[in-house]
Amino acid sequence: MGRFIRILFLLLLLAAAGLYAAALLLLGGGDHLEDRTGDPKLDESVLETVANLPLPPGNIAVSATGRVFFTFHPEGSPSIKVAELVDGKPVAYPDETMQRSERGSIRFQTPLALRIDRKDRLWVLDHGNYGITGQPRILAYDLKTNGLVGHYDFAPTVAGALSMLNDFQVDPDGRRIYIAETSLFGRTPAIIVYDVEKRSARRVLDRHESVMPKDLLMNAAGREMEFHGIPLKIGVDSIALDEKGKWLYYAPVSDRVLYRIATRDLNDESLSADALGAKVEVYGHKTLSDGLTMDVDGNVYISDMEHSAIVRLQPGNQLVTLVKTDKLRWPDGFSFGPDGWLYVTCSALHQVILKSAGEVHDHAPYQIFRFKPGPAGVPGH
Repeated sequence: MGRFIRILFLLLLLAAAGLYAAALLLLGGGDHLEDRTGDPKLDESVLETVANLPLPPGNIAVSATGRVFFTFHPEGSPSIKVAELVDGKPVAYPDETMQRSERGSIRFQTPLALRIDRKDRLWVLDHGNYGITGQPRILAYDLKTNGLVGHYDFAPTVAGALSMLNDFQVDPDGRRIYIAETSLFGRTPAIIVYDVEKRSARRVLDRHESVMPKDLLMNAAGREMEFHGIPLKIGVDSIALDEKGKWLYYAPVSDRVLYRIATRDLNDESLSADALGAKVEVYGHKTLSDGLTMDVDGNVYISDMEHSAIVRLQPGNQLVTLVKTDKLRWPDGFSFGPDGWLYVTCSALHQVILKSAGEVHDHAPYQIFRFKPGPAGVPGH
């Protein structure tokens, strides 16, 4: 038996070595994107600290009345997963019970993105531990009552094992939701269109060039984002919707450009995969990007984790650096709030990913900031 176990162990090692070699061949190599930031238009003093947190925040949504909701990033292994800021302190939302995941129950598992639609519903997207041990789903809460008013579990054919429901946008009438399925481990990224009224979901632009990561290396605040020699290259993640809901803007984190597609085409179920892919447009240049949002003037705001900056892509393909400071430790999620405030979370993932709990705590506190970029945006987006 001992000899059998040794042979089995050797075979497992060889298999693991083969998988590692294949991963290096598939994902290794690449170049760094040139620094596309410039002198910031605004001084770092414009950043107002909204919260100092014990663990890194993920995404954020601010209501029209100024209520601030956010996720604690799953990479920080938080006990509270979705929170509301009350008197500057995080309080479990909607309650403590929802934070304790139980198999077969409608509880938070690994929520990351959240948005508030114009019907005053807070939508929470949960990737269900990459669809491996959990159930990818989306939940909706009525902010007037804080009660659960929507729940949808995605089928394995739409978001199965190794999927990653990462970020999303809700259209102005609240009927459709557009989701960036990053597929960090599965390497099959796509856009998911969820029809709220029909309670149906479709997977589109699956492995289209516009959702696939490009051969770009990432360096965040001096740390090469690679794991045992395999660089982190991330597919479609950044996603934004214009004020009228006519255009969806999106991009892989690891890409040089921002894409867009008309929502009427995304919603047209008669289009073949090739016909839909042909509708995609290259919109403009960008930095490596995490979060996206848009203002009412059509400017696209980009969180640049490599250079600790927030940049704005203006109509005419002009990139303007708004704020650039070491305070912005991996600027991540955006949300406009009332009175022209733009909120941004700093997840500091370069100090969190593959770090021990002690190391994560050592880098606390983690911040949520806000500032006024000029034009206003739709609260919750």
